[in-house]
Amino acid sequence: MFSKILIANRGEIALRVLKACKEMGIGTVAVYSEADKDLKHVMMADEAICIGPPESSKSYLNIPAIISACELTGVDAIHPGVGFLAENDHFAEQVIASGYTFIGPDPESIRIMGNKISAKEMATNSGLPCVPGSGRVSATNRETLSMANQIGYPVMIKAAAGGGGRGIAIAEKESELISKMKITQQEALNSFGSDEIYLEKFLEGPRHIEVQVLADNFGNALHFYERDCSIQRKNQKIIEEAPALNIPEEKKEELFKLCTECCKKMNYKGAGTFEFLYLNEEFYFIEMNTRLQVEHTVSEMITDYDLVKLQIGIAAGEKLRIKQKDISVRGHAIQCRINAEHPQTFVPSPGKITQWGKPGGIGVRVDSHVYDGCIISPYYDALIAKICTHGIDREEALARMSFALEEFFVEGIETNKDLQEIILNEENFRNANLSINYLQNILDIN
Repeated sequence: MFSKILIANRGEIALRVLKACKEMGIGTVAVYSEADKDLKHVMMADEAICIGPPESSKSYLNIPAIISACELTGVDAIHPGVGFLAENDHFAEQVIASGYTFIGPDPESIRIMGNKISAKEMATNSGLPCVPGSGRVSATNRETLSMANQIGYPVMIKAAAGGGGRGIAIAEKESELISKMKITQQEALNSFGSDEIYLEKFLEGPRHIEVQVLADNFGNALHFYERDCSIQRKNQKIIEEAPALNIPEEKKEELFKLCTECCKKMNYKGAGTFEFLYLNEEFYFIEMNTRLQVEHTVSEMITDYDLVKLQIGIAAGEKLRIKQKDISVRGHAIQCRINAEHPQTFVPSPGKITQWGKPGGIGVRVDSHVYDGCIISPYYDALIAKICTHGIDREEALARMSFALEEFFVEGIETNKDLQEIILNEENFRNANLSINYLQNILDIN
């Protein structure tokens, strides 16, 4: 097992990894930007090193600075957390080349599954159903028009290296296609350093279902069931729950088997998530995230396994000691993401938290890095807390979440708590009538 791990991230996920390390008796090193010197994980880590100014490009995305921090502190491994460099194959290569262990899949797996075109090819070769679409296309190639006509309008234009809801556009008709492709290519180049794009059939009103997997270095691949992440705003998840309701169990089991077989086929190692659209009782693969997910918490609550500890153990060369038969669904879990933003306009709300009160009680979990007097920086993601509740069924989990949101308070900044409460009390949500267009179609929020 590792003796010391550097956590190359910030906020609640850095604190989550730090807690797992503490429980495993592993030393910790926090890296931080000048804006984050007072964050909780920085104060709680065994060692902490500043790696640059507030801008992510000069700190959390600064690979030489992170590697230097490893050299100065003598760590064995790096945990990338989520976001930033977590799915950067070049970073994984640099970590390994520098003599450290990257807590995640090997660079080749990240490279294959990080590009949505090659990821769909891998999925197809493994028997996973995909959304009808194209390979790489160009806005300067007139053959793209006939390709789009074959797929059928409306079509989605997507960045092959995209993520986080960016690099996506919808063309309703042929006259819009070329201009929107050019815009998407430029956005993709600016955001991801690659202008590679592809086309995909636009599915009207699907649900977003994902499967959590873990695989070790000995050919073992396990699933930890599925999550429903359909409540989204502009492809950004707001509420997640597990398990997903109103899907035939045999369809789920078939999907789980295909996901684990895909992991074995590409010798995948570590934690990962297969993401699908679900419509008319059919699943369609869209992408794989080769890292821990923000919403891993709901999977942990329904299976009672610590995914971060398992992830670290796999990276340390340990064989998974649990079998698929040992993993079962226990009740229902729901997670609300609390963001520092206006609940209707979604304008970010950085500033100082003057008062902070988090909920508690049976079946309530809060993952957060903030405290009274904490400064919410304008430089990073707006997530400040994840409130997760668990119950014997969805009704009990919802009841606990309603009270948890009522008990939760934060002053000094705005949050999306009010929106979360509106959703939880809305009839369609209560009846699990969900889709990725829920906010737009039901609440008229764009």
